[in-house]
Amino acid sequence: MVKELIINSSPSGVTIALLQDKQLVELNTEQVSNNYAVGDIYLGKIKKIMPGLNAAFVDVGYEKDAFLHYLDLGPQVQSLLKLTKIVKSGSYKDKLLNSFRLETDINKTGKISEILNRNMLLPVQIAKEPISTKGPRLSSDISIAGRFAVLVPFSDVISISKKIKSNTERNRLKKIVESIKPKNFGVIIRTVSEGKGVAELQKDLLDLIDKWEKFTTRLPLTEPSKKILGEMGRTSTILRDILNTDFTNIHIGDPALYEEIRSYVHEISPEMEKIVKLYRGKEPIFEHFGIEKQIKAAFGRTVNLPGGAYLVIEHTEALHVIDVNSGNRTANTENQEQNALMINMEAAKEIARQLRLRDMGGIVVIDFIDMHKPQNRKELFDHLKDLMLLDRAKHTILPPSKFGLVQLTRQRVRPEMNIITNEKCPACNGTGEIKASIILMDDIESNLNYILNEQNERSITLCVHPYIEAYIKKGLISIQWKWFFKFSKWIKVKAVPSYYLTEFHFLNSKEEEIKL
Repeated sequence: MVKELIINSSPSGVTIALLQDKQLVELNTEQVSNNYAVGDIYLGKIKKIMPGLNAAFVDVGYEKDAFLHYLDLGPQVQSLLKLTKIVKSGSYKDKLLNSFRLETDINKTGKISEILNRNMLLPVQIAKEPISTKGPRLSSDISIAGRFAVLVPFSDVISISKKIKSNTERNRLKKIVESIKPKNFGVIIRTVSEGKGVAELQKDLLDLIDKWEKFTTRLPLTEPSKKILGEMGRTSTILRDILNTDFTNIHIGDPALYEEIRSYVHEISPEMEKIVKLYRGKEPIFEHFGIEKQIKAAFGRTVNLPGGAYLVIEHTEALHVIDVNSGNRTANTENQEQNALMINMEAAKEIARQLRLRDMGGIVVIDFIDMHKPQNRKELFDHLKDLMLLDRAKHTILPPSKFGLVQLTRQRVRPEMNIITNEKCPACNGTGEIKASIILMDDIESNLNYILNEQNERSITLCVHPYIEAYIKKGLISIQWKWFFKFSKWIKVKAVPSYYLTEFHFLNSKEEEIKL
């Protein structure tokens, strides 16, 4: 499988396209104005305690207060509150937690009113960006993510990714991290750590410790509801999380961004610096790599499949619905079950891609074509699960119900990617109405009169839709001949199939358009 990243920079932000075998599978946009990215840490101010929801609304500077649930406080929230109070008072000199005494974990079934009070200051991390009418979702279980590890303050636990299967490797990584991690810090070892040496892991962990020191240094200086520590840019975050030896190319269209990314890749993975390439072509980078066309084809309400079937994707506030239709595919009446299975398997592949591409989150209901055999339903379910393994977002898939519906939930931390693929109609300019066709010939004749008599053009070619061309030339004494008698000049009429019905243009003797 050939993996490539194509990165397009514009004044409004950066768009990152992930291609697998030249097919677009992920599209990420980093907006210049996005101040609330997942992973950012703010000094929140508690505005409202909601005992009924067991949650609090927190001011982090967004137009709507952010939401913090009791279950997102984290077991060591008391230690975080204690540290914040000490650091804010200026009496805490240790940038790490060597001399810090941890508080006991909070009760999992406790009440938020027992922990937080109105106007209290609490460092919080963005867990979900603002989506639709909702403000950000917060967590005070703070963690700082790196390429190979995640640093978790107020803990001593070392966790290892479940995707690392080898017990020997797990023990090796655990021993390395135990020897270099600071006191009162836990570490989550990420999948990409597998096979990495002590030097690489130590460098990554030291970078994370440096970020924590910045956090404690900035905390006493930060005003309530302001950012304390920002996550890396979306581009660097994606590279940090997904860059591996499977990638063959990273093409970037902006020289400044190219230097930034090349430097970052050199820092995290020097052997892969050579795959970072600056695109120097004249046409836009997304057009050159065929991404623009794929975006237009993939983001509409209807998505066509290669075999003739198609998907209809509908979005509501509560959930997303995907309907699988066989379309004009010729069904074998003798083996409808097998035909349905083939269409469903093809649709499952595209659905897994669409979920990643649009970053659809929350509840998704898929209406596959009905199949009667249990083994076929199981085969489809297993196939969808295998396809979804490529998805980095957390998800849960339920087996097909007796109605043939497959339900799944997918983690949503950012607004869904939504691109308008319809274009404004040039004939009606988006109004749905066009000028009365009965006066078309009057308009053309009026313009002819102006061009010939006012601008003194000698030779004119009228370009129109083929239907209009036929209408102008029809009959023994056609409209074209009537114009000859009226203006004493022969008007050439040319059919242009790409024109809409009432579109017309005039060309001079040099084949240049005459502007009216």
